[in-house]
Amino acid sequence: MRAVSQDSLGGPEVLKVVEVDRPEPGISEVLVRVHAAGVNPTDWWHRATGGLLGDTPVRLGWDVSGVVEEVGLGVTMFAPGDEVFGMPRLPRPAGAYAEYVTSPARHLARKPAALSHVEAAALPVAALTAYQSLVDTARVRPGQRVLVHAAAGGVGHLAVQIAKAHGAYVIGTARAAKHAFVRGLGADEVVDYTHVDFASAVSDIDIVIDTIGGDYGPRSLRTLRPGGIVVSLTSPAEAYLAAEARERGLRAGFTIVEPDHAGMKAVAALVEAGQLRPEVDVVLPFDQVARAHEIGETGRTTGKIVLAVVG
Repeated sequence: MRAVSQDSLGGPEVLKVVEVDRPEPGISEVLVRVHAAGVNPTDWWHRATGGLLGDTPVRLGWDVSGVVEEVGLGVTMFAPGDEVFGMPRLPRPAGAYAEYVTSPARHLARKPAALSHVEAAALPVAALTAYQSLVDTARVRPGQRVLVHAAAGGVGHLAVQIAKAHGAYVIGTARAAKHAFVRGLGADEVVDYTHVDFASAVSDIDIVIDTIGGDYGPRSLRTLRPGGIVVSLTSPAEAYLAAEARERGLRAGFTIVEPDHAGMKAVAALVEAGQLRPEVDVVLPFDQVARAHEIGETGRTTGKIVLAVVG
């Protein structure tokens, strides 16, 4: 089969399509014929640094949508021919930039019929990140005020929709050119962070979803009401926020997304209910993976980038 690999760490140019053996599903695993693979910031971070994947060669990719080809011993949830999507193994290597990928069965869910494979591949990492942050970590409730940074981005645009689906009042930060898009997702207010200090413009927030990092964490603490929480998605180094937050009677901390069958089913249910839909900004052929990374690293995409593996 064809798969994307790299023999050294570096820029997008190190990515190449190679021929490798097709994997076999193990116990409690399925083999998926990949139709589309999503591209995420964690991908280009691992490409450049090795991250949690260790030594080269590195096989990237966690977002997948496709069709079950084979099932391993003990699998009863899926059968060959089932359309599935999910986020196998993260933070361990999955190698979803490939024509086939194996996955623990419970790291997948049935693909919503309302979505194409390209659309479905845009969801798992970003949607699970938003869902776990809002629902599992922050325990969002109807009527709460939620601030989503980079609300037009991959995680942000899904967080806006998930928060609205749970009855929250949502404020997003975005450039002026993206305000109409963010409002179209359901945001009640949008702040142009390039011209306005969001920390001065926004107050009485219950939950902040910080997808940016840097000084956004400390500044976001200033927007919270007593008992509010900042959920940081950018770096474990920002765990220092927790101490600062406690001193103010607030909460803060770093969280990392995990494979989650129940979460994937909840995401699929929101899609089927018409409350969640991914925005796919760029679709590129599988062999243009380097270009996909170049575009992603600009930080200017609206929504997600997806590789089409099966035309």
